[in-house]
Amino acid sequence: MNDVQHTVTVAAAPRTVYELLADTALWPVNFHPTVHVEQLGQDGSSERIRIWAVAGDKVKAWTSRRELDPGSLRITFRQEVSQPPVAAMSGAWVIKALPDGGTEVVLEHSYRAVEDDPEGLAWITEVTDRNSRSELANLKALAERAADQDELRLTFEDTVVVDGEVSDVYDFLYRAQEWPDRLPHVARMDLTEDEQGVQVMEMDTITTDGAMHTTKSVRVCFTDERIVYKQVVVPMLMTAHTGEWRVAAVRGGVAVTSQHTVAIRPEAVAGILGEAATVADAREFARIALSGNSRITLEHAKAYAEDRSARARL
Repeated sequence: MNDVQHTVTVAAAPRTVYELLADTALWPVNFHPTVHVEQLGQDGSSERIRIWAVAGDKVKAWTSRRELDPGSLRITFRQEVSQPPVAAMSGAWVIKALPDGGTEVVLEHSYRAVEDDPEGLAWITEVTDRNSRSELANLKALAERAADQDELRLTFEDTVVVDGEVSDVYDFLYRAQEWPDRLPHVARMDLTEDEQGVQVMEMDTITTDGAMHTTKSVRVCFTDERIVYKQVVVPMLMTAHTGEWRVAAVRGGVAVTSQHTVAIRPEAVAGILGEAATVADAREFARIALSGNSRITLEHAKAYAEDRSARARL
């Protein structure tokens, strides 16, 4: 096993830091490499999670078991199911109180490559170093501005009901490579799916003022149920943007929901929206822009699914 440590000093209370690490539901918003986390089970202080994350230029997924110890401010983890070139990976988040009221965070990793392959080991070392540095920097920034997080973070959703089939609605959302021909605001789409259900997409959208806007996202697809995604390159106004398309059978048809969570970058607000603009203005700007595109997509998904249902009844 190869052992490495990464350390950061945080000007925040140890309990604040611990709570950020314990809440995996917010990891996709809080930590740049993390795309999605699924809670697989929890028994007291032990939990199993499935993580999708950007590793180098790839998207990797693994299943981990975590042991949470709030008393000693320590969280240990071990991958139960790894993806090559990782053969085994374990470690710990160790949180130590400092005399000045701050916190030292030590992130420990122990890992081994499949068949001890030197190239695989070099890749793991590079990715572990890069992601650890990124996560610790995110953690420091979040903990030191913990009091502002409720103001900076916004979650909202839009829903339409479709007189159609779940599978048809999901198909419209899943086959995003066809969106340039189906959605008026999508000018270009490059989509790859090297692993079933994990999509990387780069998209050009046309804004209401006619400008072109390029985004890149990773999507994790759960057939006929939902598609979760994270924007891996975000506009300057945001530090994070995640979302979800949910499809569920309801009385009267199919409920289709688009949900967004965004985190505002406060230091960018004045430069983008004007000197007098506030974080509240930025929240509203993001909500209107994202909700507008989502509602267009929802309405076209509705029309597509209802047309297919009507044809099937003929």
